[in-house]
Amino acid sequence: MIRLFAALAIPPEIGVKLQSRQTGIGSARWRLLEALHVTLRFFGEIREDAARDLDEALLELAVAPFEIALEGVGSFSEGDEVSAVWVGVAENTALKRLAAACERAARKAGLTPDPRRYRPHVTLAYLKRADPAQVAVWLEANARLQSSPIRVGSFQLYSSILRPEGSRYRAEASYPLIEP
Repeated sequence: MIRLFAALAIPPEIGVKLQSRQTGIGSARWRLLEALHVTLRFFGEIREDAARDLDEALLELAVAPFEIALEGVGSFSEGDEVSAVWVGVAENTALKRLAAACERAARKAGLTPDPRRYRPHVTLAYLKRADPAQVAVWLEANARLQSSPIRVGSFQLYSSILRPEGSRYRAEASYPLIEP
Protein backbone atom coordinates (compact mmCIF):
# COMPACT_ATOMS: atom_id res chain seq x y z
CA MET A 1 0.00 0.00 0.00
CA ILE A 2 1.12 3.52 -0.76
CA ARG A 3 -0.47 6.82 0.33
CA LEU A 4 -0.72 9.15 -2.69
CA PHE A 5 -1.98 12.56 -3.74
CA ALA A 6 -1.67 14.76 -6.84
CA ALA A 7 -0.58 18.35 -6.26
CA LEU A 8 1.01 21.52 -7.54
CA ALA A 9 4.32 22.34 -5.91
CA ILE A 10 4.69 25.90 -4.63
CA PRO A 11 7.77 27.56 -6.17
CA PRO A 12 10.50 28.25 -3.59
CA GLU A 13 10.35 32.03 -4.09
CA ILE A 14 6.63 32.02 -3.19
CA GLY A 15 7.14 29.44 -0.44
CA VAL A 16 9.78 31.58 1.30
CA LYS A 17 7.31 34.48 1.39
CA LEU A 18 4.66 32.18 2.87
CA GLN A 19 7.11 30.93 5.48
CA SER A 20 7.66 34.50 6.65
CA ARG A 21 4.02 34.40 7.81
CA GLN A 22 4.53 31.23 9.83
CA THR A 23 4.54 32.86 13.24
CA GLY A 24 2.18 33.95 15.98
CA ILE A 25 0.31 30.73 16.78
CA GLY A 26 2.02 28.99 19.68
CA SER A 27 0.81 25.44 19.08
CA ALA A 28 1.24 25.47 15.30
CA ARG A 29 3.19 22.78 13.47
CA TRP A 30 4.33 24.98 10.60
CA ARG A 31 4.90 23.21 7.28
CA LEU A 32 8.37 23.00 5.78
CA LEU A 33 9.09 24.75 2.49
CA GLU A 34 9.19 21.46 0.56
CA ALA A 35 5.79 20.47 1.98
CA LEU A 36 3.91 23.51 0.63
CA HIS A 37 1.58 22.52 -2.19
CA VAL A 38 -1.93 22.84 -3.63
CA THR A 39 -3.60 19.43 -3.56
CA LEU A 40 -5.47 18.46 -6.72
CA ARG A 41 -6.77 15.10 -5.48
CA PHE A 42 -5.95 13.05 -2.38
CA PHE A 43 -6.06 9.37 -3.34
CA GLY A 44 -5.26 7.86 0.06
CA GLU A 45 -3.78 4.44 0.75
CA ILE A 46 -3.91 2.40 -2.44
CA ARG A 47 -2.45 -0.88 -3.67
CA GLU A 48 0.68 -0.85 -5.84
CA ASP A 49 -1.24 -2.14 -8.88
CA ALA A 50 -3.83 0.62 -8.48
CA ALA A 51 -0.97 3.14 -8.19
CA ARG A 52 0.38 1.93 -11.55
CA ASP A 53 -3.10 2.25 -13.11
CA LEU A 54 -3.41 5.74 -11.62
CA ASP A 55 -0.03 6.76 -13.05
CA GLU A 56 -1.12 5.58 -16.50
CA ALA A 57 -4.40 7.50 -16.25
CA LEU A 58 -2.62 10.68 -15.10
CA LEU A 59 -0.19 10.41 -18.03
CA GLU A 60 -3.16 10.61 -20.41
CA LEU A 61 -4.42 13.98 -19.11
CA ALA A 62 -4.42 16.76 -21.66
CA VAL A 63 -4.63 20.08 -19.83
CA ALA A 64 -3.03 23.30 -21.04
CA PRO A 65 -0.55 25.20 -18.83
CA PHE A 66 -2.08 28.05 -16.81
CA GLU A 67 -1.42 30.44 -13.93
CA ILE A 68 -2.77 30.57 -10.39
CA ALA A 69 -2.45 33.15 -7.62
CA LEU A 70 -2.66 32.69 -3.88
CA GLU A 71 -5.19 34.91 -2.17
CA GLY A 72 -6.49 35.28 1.38
CA VAL A 73 -6.26 32.94 4.35
CA GLY A 74 -8.59 30.77 6.37
CA SER A 75 -8.84 27.94 8.83
CA PHE A 76 -10.47 24.56 9.08
CA SER A 77 -13.02 24.51 11.91
CA GLU A 78 -13.19 27.32 14.46
CA GLY A 79 -12.73 28.22 18.10
CA ASP A 80 -10.98 25.52 20.13
CA GLU A 81 -11.41 23.06 17.27
CA VAL A 82 -9.25 24.83 14.64
CA SER A 83 -7.13 22.14 13.02
CA ALA A 84 -5.23 24.09 10.35
CA VAL A 85 -4.56 27.51 8.87
CA TRP A 86 -4.18 27.91 5.14
CA VAL A 87 -3.67 30.27 2.22
CA GLY A 88 -6.39 30.24 -0.41
CA VAL A 89 -6.14 30.09 -4.19
CA ALA A 90 -7.90 32.76 -6.23
CA GLU A 91 -10.85 31.47 -8.25
CA ASN A 92 -9.44 29.66 -11.27
CA THR A 93 -11.35 27.68 -13.89
CA ALA A 94 -8.23 25.98 -15.30
CA LEU A 95 -7.25 24.73 -11.81
CA LYS A 96 -10.73 23.28 -11.31
CA ARG A 97 -10.45 21.54 -14.71
CA LEU A 98 -7.14 19.99 -13.70
CA ALA A 99 -8.54 18.82 -10.35
CA ALA A 100 -11.57 17.34 -12.15
CA ALA A 101 -9.24 15.57 -14.60
CA CYS A 102 -7.35 14.06 -11.64
CA GLU A 103 -10.69 12.89 -10.24
CA ARG A 104 -11.55 11.24 -13.56
CA ALA A 105 -8.11 9.57 -13.60
CA ALA A 106 -8.75 8.23 -10.11
CA ARG A 107 -12.08 6.73 -11.19
CA LYS A 108 -10.47 5.25 -14.31
CA ALA A 109 -7.93 3.57 -12.01
CA GLY A 110 -10.80 2.09 -10.02
CA LEU A 111 -10.55 4.38 -6.98
CA THR A 112 -13.57 5.51 -5.00
CA PRO A 113 -14.90 8.96 -5.99
CA ASP A 114 -14.03 11.80 -3.63
CA PRO A 115 -17.33 13.16 -2.23
CA ARG A 116 -15.80 16.41 -0.95
CA ARG A 117 -16.11 19.73 -2.78
CA TYR A 118 -12.75 20.85 -4.18
CA ARG A 119 -11.30 23.70 -2.09
CA PRO A 120 -7.81 24.61 -3.33
CA HIS A 121 -5.46 25.90 -0.63
CA VAL A 122 -1.93 25.68 0.75
CA THR A 123 -1.83 24.41 4.34
CA LEU A 124 0.66 26.50 6.32
CA ALA A 125 0.20 24.84 9.72
CA TYR A 126 -1.61 22.08 11.51
CA LEU A 127 -2.95 23.03 14.92
CA LYS A 128 -3.84 21.14 18.05
CA ARG A 129 -5.64 22.97 20.85
CA ALA A 130 -4.61 26.33 19.43
CA ASP A 131 -5.46 29.52 21.29
CA PRO A 132 -8.50 30.89 19.36
CA ALA A 133 -7.33 34.47 20.02
CA GLN A 134 -3.93 33.77 18.42
CA VAL A 135 -5.61 32.17 15.40
CA ALA A 136 -7.97 35.14 15.03
CA VAL A 137 -5.05 37.61 15.18
CA TRP A 138 -3.11 35.56 12.60
CA LEU A 139 -6.12 35.38 10.25
CA GLU A 140 -6.70 39.12 10.51
CA ALA A 141 -3.01 39.98 10.03
CA ASN A 142 -2.79 37.83 6.87
CA ALA A 143 -6.26 38.40 5.42
CA ARG A 144 -5.01 40.47 2.47
CA LEU A 145 -2.33 37.99 1.42
CA GLN A 146 -1.83 37.85 -2.35
CA SER A 147 0.92 36.23 -4.37
CA SER A 148 2.27 37.11 -7.75
CA PRO A 149 1.07 34.78 -10.53
CA ILE A 150 2.39 31.22 -10.36
CA ARG A 151 2.91 29.50 -13.70
CA VAL A 152 1.63 25.92 -13.67
CA GLY A 153 3.38 23.82 -16.30
CA SER A 154 3.17 20.45 -14.54
CA PHE A 155 1.78 18.65 -11.53
CA GLN A 156 3.20 15.89 -9.38
CA LEU A 157 2.11 12.62 -7.83
CA TYR A 158 3.40 12.53 -4.25
CA SER A 159 3.67 9.74 -1.74
CA SER A 160 3.00 10.67 1.86
CA ILE A 161 4.58 8.99 4.87
CA LEU A 162 2.91 9.77 8.19
CA ARG A 163 5.32 10.53 11.05
CA PRO A 164 4.77 11.93 14.55
CA GLU A 165 6.51 15.20 13.60
CA GLY A 166 4.37 15.52 10.45
CA SER A 167 3.96 13.94 7.06
CA ARG A 168 6.91 13.64 4.69
CA TYR A 169 6.25 13.91 0.97
CA ARG A 170 8.19 12.54 -1.96
CA ALA A 171 7.48 13.28 -5.62
CA GLU A 172 6.93 9.93 -7.32
CA ALA A 173 6.10 11.26 -10.80
CA SER A 174 5.73 14.54 -12.67
CA TYR A 175 3.19 15.18 -15.41
CA PRO A 176 3.73 18.05 -17.86
CA LEU A 177 0.73 20.11 -18.89
CA ILE A 178 0.32 20.30 -22.65
CA GLU A 179 -2.09 21.89 -25.04
CA PRO A 180 -4.98 19.43 -25.64
